Amino acid sequence: MTGKLATDQEVFYPLYRLDEAGYKVDIAVRGNETVFGEKGIKIVPTMDIPIHQAGEHQNWSILILPGGAKCMEYMRQDKEVIQYIKDFHASGGIIGSICHAAQLLISAGLVKDRFISGYYSIKDDINNAGGKYMDLPYVVNDRIVSSPHYKYSGPWMAAVLQQTGNGK
Repeated sequence: MTGKLATDQEVFYPLYRLDEAGYKVDIAVRGNETVFGEKGIKIVPTMDIPIHQAGEHQNWSILILPGGAKCMEYMRQDKEVIQYIKDFHASGGIIGSICHAAQLLISAGLVKDRFISGYYSIKDDINNAGGKYMDLPYVVNDRIVSSPHYKYSGPWMAAVLQQTGNGK
């Protein structure tokens, strides 16, 4: 799930890793609109946000939330996006969050009492939301796999896949 001005690497690296691991991958963008990442790479969605009616999110086992400071500022204001993230986690799904996407976790109320990583500039936001900021390449806590930066994309996605039992 992403939007305009997402961090390009944080959209496409997980897409290719999940595809390589045999998952059917969809990219959801509000309005099913083709958008551009921070570096100008075209992001062509395969579905709209809201993704489906309530209760249909079980079709996916992993939700990837790529970062991008500007992208997250837009997305976290979207009540349907925030509700979807809450519902997805409540249904038992695995969430991979990287960089500024921790802001979506904050808005969804999923940070409190959890160890969470994210971009260093939102450390205070994570801690003020009741979480415990961790400056590590990735952190796994209650089916949420978070990472601070795309330079850790490899270990982060390996940890996401390991949560599914498909740790390739």
